[in-house]
Amino acid sequence: MATIRFLPLSPAALAALVDGDLDAASAAAGYPLSSFLVDERWLWEVRLADIGRDPEAADWIARAVIAEPEGVIVGHGGFHGPPDENGVVEVGYTVAPEFRLRGYATAILAGLLARADADPRVTAVRASVRPDNTGSRKVVARFGFRKIGEQWDPEDGIEDVYLREVGGPTRPGAHPGRR
Repeated sequence: MATIRFLPLSPAALAALVDGDLDAASAAAGYPLSSFLVDERWLWEVRLADIGRDPEAADWIARAVIAEPEGVIVGHGGFHGPPDENGVVEVGYTVAPEFRLRGYATAILAGLLARADADPRVTAVRASVRPDNTGSRKVVARFGFRKIGEQWDPEDGIEDVYLREVGGPTRPGAHPGRR
C-alpha cells in the first residue's frame, strides 16, 4: 500500500483555494499545495459553509494527501462532517488523475477508517460511490463496506450508498478482529 500523510486545511487555506490563490493557500497550510486542489474549489466552498454551521466540522473535513517520501500532493480526503446523531460519518476522497492506480485511494481510505475507528462516538462509516466508478467501488469493497441503498447527489447523480461498521477491516482484504 502507498504511504501517505494527511495535511489539515484550515478555513484560511480553504478560502484561499476558493479564491484560486495557490500561494496564499500554501502559506496558510504551511506546505506547498498543488493546482489540483484549486480545481476542487466547489468542494472547498461546501466545506467552508459546513465549518460556518458547525466549527467542529473543521476537525473532520478537508485534508490534503501527501505521498511519502516524495512529498507531493496526490489528492484529498476527509469526512463530510463530524459523527451524526447515530454516530455515522461519511467518508470522501479523491486522487488527482495523474496519481491514480498507484494505491493512494486505498491508503487514503485506510487512514480515514483508522481516524473514524479511533473516535468512540463513531459507530459506522458511510461511503457514496457513483455506479460507474469501478475503482472506488473496488476500494470500499476491500474494506468490508456493504451496499445499503442508493441516493441522488446533485453533483454526481445516482450513487450507491455503502456502510462499514466500526471495527471492520482497516487493511484491504483483512477480516474484522485481525488487524
